[in-house]
Amino acid sequence: MYAVVRIGGMQYRVAPQERLKVPRLRAEEGQTLEFKDVLLVEADGEVLVGTPTVRSASVRAKVLGHGKGEKVIVFKMKRRKKYRRKRGHRQPYTEVLVEDIKLEEVEGDGT
Repeated sequence: MYAVVRIGGMQYRVAPQERLKVPRLRAEEGQTLEFKDVLLVEADGEVLVGTPTVRSASVRAKVLGHGKGEKVIVFKMKRRKKYRRKRGHRQPYTEVLVEDIKLEEVEGDGT
């Protein structure tokens, strides 16, 4: 079973017991989150595609911690003008553990 879920404006393919680094979320360590923006669910060989989301599906995840990614160097330069700027950036992230994917049967759902 897997699902495609939208978290922080990005789409991720998730499966149960999978660790995932997503853009920084306002959540405490150990807190359980539920993501309702499920775009696609695959269960027992059957694929459900949302229009735009699958209303009867949700993904539950536990926050493991927060951190910063690898440093990215941003270097600007104009030749022959003695212009050089060097900046570093580390993108903040939240690490989550996908606990389960819930799919409820809704009569007349259509998705």
